[in-house]
Amino acid sequence: MITPIDLRNDASVSRRAALAGLGAIGLGLVFTPNRNEVIAQQATPGSKAATPTAEGQMAPINGADLYYEVHGEADGAPVLLLHGAAGNTEEFDELVPALVEAGYQTVALDARARGRSTWGDAPITYEQMAADALGLLDLLGIERTHLVGWSQGGNVGLELAIHDPDRLGRVVVYGANFRPDGNYAEIQPSDQLPPFEQFVEDYQRLSPEPERFEELLEVLGGLDAVAPDYTDEELGSITVPVLVLDGAEEEFVKPNHTVLMADLIPGAELVVMPGTGHFAPWAQPAEFNRIVLDFLAAEAAATAAS
Repeated sequence: MITPIDLRNDASVSRRAALAGLGAIGLGLVFTPNRNEVIAQQATPGSKAATPTAEGQMAPINGADLYYEVHGEADGAPVLLLHGAAGNTEEFDELVPALVEAGYQTVALDARARGRSTWGDAPITYEQMAADALGLLDLLGIERTHLVGWSQGGNVGLELAIHDPDRLGRVVVYGANFRPDGNYAEIQPSDQLPPFEQFVEDYQRLSPEPERFEELLEVLGGLDAVAPDYTDEELGSITVPVLVLDGAEEEFVKPNHTVLMADLIPGAELVVMPGTGHFAPWAQPAEFNRIVLDFLAAEAAATAAS
């Protein structure tokens, strides 16, 4: 079993790798000098990707057609899964089976303009992404759900925890930031960083508008420069149980920012996984899943004890 690192008391870890909180977006901006060439090769303007048949459904929510997948028994406690900036529901391919086996029902959503979801007319903001998630919960008749958010999805989780705590049970935020200054200016080198081309190819394969990938990078880059931007008081107002989870070798988010987040959220737990960074759900899926399941299981234990 991997022993979590306590960043609160480890000054050496606080100097380790970390960087800009767009997650996948930063990969393209830093590591691909011929980004435009790659995009041109993968997504010819005007072309249409053949979106493969998937296990999910489309739903009109807030002016966009959003793709979602539900797995597990209907009577299982729901867990909403929110992916990173340039990602999609496939980010949770390792976590979903573990949650379902443990008796949960998973609800994974492609954010607007990501995965199989359309752009819609509304701007991409954290408020809009949170409203889209709530719209899906309403559509499915889910009054209250646990939440696991990775990178930008974790930021959306914070938005919901601050403004809609009555809809949430326990919340896991992985690789998240709560202010722009929580991100480094350059991505730190790591052998766990996936190639930028993977995100281009995934977008081309899934999106109904594959030619808009570069536009998506620009929109998300602009969002990252100004948001999220939560005050200490807003984080201090969170009343739901939160697990602040990250890798000790984070390539995107400053480790001391992660520690501060955990300190500001009342009662938050902090777990830092050694030997991994922003992509632990892929690099160390078994350990990542164990940590998430242990945290979610505490809900049932607390209910039984009361």
